[in-house]
Amino acid sequence: MFKYSCLNPIAETGLEMFSDQYEKTENLEEADLVLVRSAKMTEMELPSSVVAIGRAGAGVNNIPIQDCAANGVVVFNTPGANANGVKELVLAGMLLASRDIVGGIEWVEQNENEADISKLAEKKKKAFAGCEISGKKLGIIGLGAIGAMVANAAVHLGMDVYGYDPYISIDAAWNLSRSIKHIKSVDEIYEQCDYITIHVPLLDSTKKMINKEAIDKMKDGVVLLNFARDLLVDEEALVKALESGKVKKYVTDFANPTVAGTPGTLVTPHLGASTEEAEINCAVMAVKELCDFMENGNIKNSVNFPNCDMGTCCVAGRLAITHKNIPNMISQFTKILGDDDMNIADLTNKSRGEYAYTLIDLETAISSKVVAELEKIDGVSRVRVVK
Repeated sequence: MFKYSCLNPIAETGLEMFSDQYEKTENLEEADLVLVRSAKMTEMELPSSVVAIGRAGAGVNNIPIQDCAANGVVVFNTPGANANGVKELVLAGMLLASRDIVGGIEWVEQNENEADISKLAEKKKKAFAGCEISGKKLGIIGLGAIGAMVANAAVHLGMDVYGYDPYISIDAAWNLSRSIKHIKSVDEIYEQCDYITIHVPLLDSTKKMINKEAIDKMKDGVVLLNFARDLLVDEEALVKALESGKVKKYVTDFANPTVAGTPGTLVTPHLGASTEEAEINCAVMAVKELCDFMENGNIKNSVNFPNCDMGTCCVAGRLAITHKNIPNMISQFTKILGDDDMNIADLTNKSRGEYAYTLIDLETAISSKVVAELEKIDGVSRVRVVK
């Protein structure tokens, strides 16, 4: 029996996918698996019983990835599961920034008791006039699951779309409309586009990538959208650009003291993935990933270990070993198994940076003695018997 604990509310549609092999527990100390959305785990001490974490969403800044890797805890996320929800909010953000819809709605609320409100509206509506997005240039920085969906949708809305992503995946490239212009330098987006939207992960290399230098290269009156991470933008420099008129509007999904209430900003309270459909999609994907890992040892969509798939476990025993990516590990594994007269039916080893993962199928059941010997190998963090 495997036990799982939820640090945040997780959509029941996803949790219902756990079979009778799994039991929910409120006691983290006895959990094998953890499901999380936004709960801050960076200062949390995980019990040694936890072997995997499923993040119901894409961002993992709230999880201590490196510490988990060092302890053999596989961290999964759910890339693309909430992409459509975020895409729709980005499109809404462009429309709200282009036409003063919010200001118009607020004017009606403030004048709701006026007897001639309809006539008054005809006189006042010019104050809320804007522009259409069709025919405008949209620059998309990052063409992952969300960026690609925004790009394709914008093409259908009549926008001239420029995309920048030096690390674009083959799958993402295949899914992109042929109308999208692939840009080799992000400076081209800064210099040419009327709207710029950011869809990259928060890394040391991307932190505050939208800074004063980048803003200075942008067209006057540019609209900037950020539904990825607030720290991608130097918001102090951005506020100055809003005050000067260099940036017409800043649309962001991250409320903080710097931008909340600042003139020229449209700030939503982290609503990107807050749809019923997105929460269900994320929960379903996370549970599927955790179940495949627990029952077969397979890894898909991990952020700290490599993808590794040996299909359904149909042999007498399967070993799943997390370890350092250093020489002679496999030879040490096979020697211990050979000394115990265990025949290997299949083996796969994958690496990612300084960590690696090995799956070994055996024709006989695995003894606790063999597991103990494997755990003693320098560089091995965790040995798990899948079957």
